[in-house]
Amino acid sequence: MSKPDPSRDERKHALSRRTVFAGAGVVGAAAAAAAVLPGVVQQSASVAAAKVTPASTEGYQLTEHVKHYYRTAKV
Repeated sequence: MSKPDPSRDERKHALSRRTVFAGAGVVGAAAAAAAVLPGVVQQSASVAAAKVTPASTEGYQLTEHVKHYYRTAKV
């Protein structure tokens, strides 16, 4: 077995190109998420406020959407 190179242990670890690009990717993803996140929170709050659920929404309902599906699914 060979001994480790002492000069290698004494050197300070410099940032490699791979580490710099990986860090830049993480920072970019975090910036994109931070830019989108406030809009998502506001949008979900407005959607939740817009949903009014009447008591008769339980079970099957023949809505326009369902009628359209039945028309397009005919064989």
